[in-house]
Amino acid sequence: MTLDDACWFGTGHSTLTDPAAAGAQAAQAAIAGRAPVVVFVFCSVGHHVPEMLDAVRERVAADTVIVGCTTSGQIATDEESRDGVAITAWGGPGLAVRTHVTRDASTGLREAGAQAASCLAGLDSEHRALLMLCDGLTGSQHEIIRGAYSVAGAAVPLVGGCAGDHLTYVRTYQFHGGRDGVEILSDAVIGVGVGSDAPLGVGIAHGWRKDGAAMIVTSSREGRIYELDGRPALDVLLERLGLDESLVDDEEAFRDAAFLHPLGLSRRSGEDIRVIHAGDRSDRSLICLADVPQGALAWMMVSDQDALVEGSNEACVQALDGLGGREALGVLVFDCAARRITLGEGGLDREIAGMTKTLNGAPYGGFYTNGEIARTRGALGMHHFTMVTLALGRS
Repeated sequence: MTLDDACWFGTGHSTLTDPAAAGAQAAQAAIAGRAPVVVFVFCSVGHHVPEMLDAVRERVAADTVIVGCTTSGQIATDEESRDGVAITAWGGPGLAVRTHVTRDASTGLREAGAQAASCLAGLDSEHRALLMLCDGLTGSQHEIIRGAYSVAGAAVPLVGGCAGDHLTYVRTYQFHGGRDGVEILSDAVIGVGVGSDAPLGVGIAHGWRKDGAAMIVTSSREGRIYELDGRPALDVLLERLGLDESLVDDEEAFRDAAFLHPLGLSRRSGEDIRVIHAGDRSDRSLICLADVPQGALAWMMVSDQDALVEGSNEACVQALDGLGGREALGVLVFDCAARRITLGEGGLDREIAGMTKTLNGAPYGGFYTNGEIARTRGALGMHHFTMVTLALGRS
């Protein structure tokens, strides 16, 4: 097999302040003159302009698919950044992608997920996965996953992440197109059907552990928790954490405190994490971005830098284990923006170094998300404070 006949996986990264220059630098490193099947473009808000995407389009093949979104930070092999552009590209025989974009997703989230999953139709590769990139501000993100699962079924793993804007919760953007043009969208769900002749592996891990007694979610709706153990949820949180009521009025300070103690929901496969983003003094509720089912058993969760880094490594190990002994061609990474904040600068360096070591030289790229998507056996699909990985096996 010649080099031109081999499958490949490339990553590139740039923190240049000029978006066009950053896009060109990252694309050149990732593509390196090859003909990609798909190019993933992940960038901070401010770099999401047509000029950046034009620089990427100039370097792809006529039939290359370009997809991506804005982030709360970028990841590329050996690097991470708050502001910039990260690009991951795949190519070669045995790799195939099909896409579908659902616009105005918030008008019907479950239907949006089902429509996005229609990209799997006609994808007859031996190994398949449904990768999803969603607007991170639609609310009730779990409904998108339920819709996608209704089409994909149990045999096709779901992976992906929700677009970010550095946790400002103002607006996120999604990208879709090719060499002839790339749309910049909001309120969209992009489905990417991934097909490969070699195995695909998925990893899901977080590094959090239970703290204190269990609680029952006695009143909730979608992502808002009204009562825990029959008491106002905000009161329970403030008491458990020893926080003063005045902290609720300082959105950033409250978020920083709450991020250190997310909520863990009991699942057969372990605890599923829900980030507490805000408290509402008017009705004493807690606000999350994903569903917290009424009647669920829940705990406050704690972690430390060592455990969070180990969670990242575990997600990589799980993805590699799914390759059936084959080497990894490369790995896509979807890491929670709240984990990024909690890890801090030194922890981020440790996370990246650990992933590089665990993946044994395989390239990797991705972004920090407003929600992580992973559904395999035993997983419900929508996650927070979690790292999700998708490994492509080498043919």
